[in-house]
Amino acid sequence: MSTSAPQGDLPFTRAVEQPADWQPRLFVVVDTEEEFDWSAPFSRVNTSVSAMRHIGRAQTIFDRFGLKPTYVIDYPVATQPDGFEPLGEIWSRQGCQIGSHLHPWVTPPYTEEVNSRNSFTFNLEPALQRAKLESLGEAIAARFPPPRIFKAGRYGLGVETVQILHALGYEVDLSVSPTLDFSTSDGPSFVDFDAVPFFVTRQLLELPCTIGHVGWLGPWGSRVHRLASHPSAEALRAVGVLSKLGAVNRVLLTPEGNSFQEMRGLVRSLFAHGCRTFTMSFHSPSVDPGHTPYVRSSADLQSFLRCIEQFCEFFMQEMQGVAMSPYEYRQQVSSMAESES
Repeated sequence: MSTSAPQGDLPFTRAVEQPADWQPRLFVVVDTEEEFDWSAPFSRVNTSVSAMRHIGRAQTIFDRFGLKPTYVIDYPVATQPDGFEPLGEIWSRQGCQIGSHLHPWVTPPYTEEVNSRNSFTFNLEPALQRAKLESLGEAIAARFPPPRIFKAGRYGLGVETVQILHALGYEVDLSVSPTLDFSTSDGPSFVDFDAVPFFVTRQLLELPCTIGHVGWLGPWGSRVHRLASHPSAEALRAVGVLSKLGAVNRVLLTPEGNSFQEMRGLVRSLFAHGCRTFTMSFHSPSVDPGHTPYVRSSADLQSFLRCIEQFCEFFMQEMQGVAMSPYEYRQQVSSMAESES
């Protein structure tokens, strides 16, 4: 994996060295949020968190493999008993960690227009970004320790967001989505980032989402996939054709929309190229059918949970992985850096 400074607008201090003899680390991050229609416009009225009553369906699997997921929770979850009470039970027995997840449209103060552009945190005025982050942090701190881990809703991280997170005492960010480009929707572009963790400030560690390209095109896959993803190639359905041919397929390490075989192939490929940190993520409403595009039925739910179980078994047994939280990893690499200085 590259350990050079990533290109783009985010600040950078240094990449985290990943020794070749390290066992792979697995982090589980759950975007813990309200239920809403993903195909409809954003709205402030969608704040139900009823799916959280079923979060134990996934937590039971993590418990079995000694994994402590990080639930990054947003304002509706942090302020409604249906949201925070199930997490309180898990947290009280040290079965998880709690971070924050900002959905601006359902987080006070409610001063901005609700639209797609403003759903990306970094598009808001810095003062409003900070006010919303403070509001969310206070809501979480009312029931859990003050959050030190953050993931932006819709991956909407920007330079000013980083500066605010640093000022508020955050120590880990999980927002960077390597190779993805949301700029056509006024969102961020991460096309020049890879999976290597790096410090965006001397305090704030960036632990990117695990995304990569697999297929027989090998190192050329990323470039070819980017060309195939251009709007001019949409009519040719080039991305789908390349995937069916086994040439290149972009895979996000999630049971949402990916099979166990795809997730396993991604991990094996990234590990062979030097990656030692892996983040499996999903959205909390997927634990209850009907709330996300990925789990629409009871059969979908069973497939979703089975995919999680198969992947955890593969990673912890075949890959001889290490269960770790993002915060524990930051402490580890910071201690290593101090001992070397």
